[in-house]
Amino acid sequence: MALNSSKRAREAIPSRVIEIKDPAVPLSIDDLFPEKRALEVEIGAGNGRFLISRAANYPDVNYLAIERMLGRVRRLDRRASRLGLDNIRVLRLEAFYTLYYLLPHHGVRTVYVFFPDPWPKRRHNSRRLFAPLFLDALWHTLELGGCVQVATDYLDYFAEIKKHLATDPRFEEVPAMERTPDEQTDFELLFRGKGLPVGQCAFRSLPFEEKPLSPLTLPPDMLPREEERAEQQF
Repeated sequence: MALNSSKRAREAIPSRVIEIKDPAVPLSIDDLFPEKRALEVEIGAGNGRFLISRAANYPDVNYLAIERMLGRVRRLDRRASRLGLDNIRVLRLEAFYTLYYLLPHHGVRTVYVFFPDPWPKRRHNSRRLFAPLFLDALWHTLELGGCVQVATDYLDYFAEIKKHLATDPRFEEVPAMERTPDEQTDFELLFRGKGLPVGQCAFRSLPFEEKPLSPLTLPPDMLPREEERAEQQF
């Protein structure tokens, strides 16, 4: 009986996970949150340690977590629901595609990218997130004056990220944010606990000539399969 009551209690808590019925239709952000507020996005949110802390400390901001791994999505959703954080939503989709097609034009105040997959093997470097097309999508998504905040322990990738952003006339470097210990990700706690250096930087978007994004074709593995979309129903 107790187990059934616990199950019913969990089912009564609405999920924060966004159901994607058609990945070709842009998200209606104002319909996803109970109130219209500034929007901030974390790419690769993991278990949500950073975003949960931010959402709790800044209830006047809406936060969107983008994460591909189902187990992490479920854990983040459970934590946000348990804490009653109505200013968090979770999207299980490829981040590049999301920024390119689904988010509002110049509608995001901050994009957080903490410890992105470095794809360290040379033959896989082309899969790294920070590339010219991603910068197009990033600038298109950020408010003018909005920021991208980056952190990684993989220092050669960090140098590559800074070079891409510093040589793009649509961005200028600004001081990186200071994060409290409870805002540090699980990966960061592990790396810092081992005494490993962490590279951090931030860049602000600048006014520039507006150009439409070119049509983008992604391989099938970057979009959720039918069974994955079904799993979003939990």
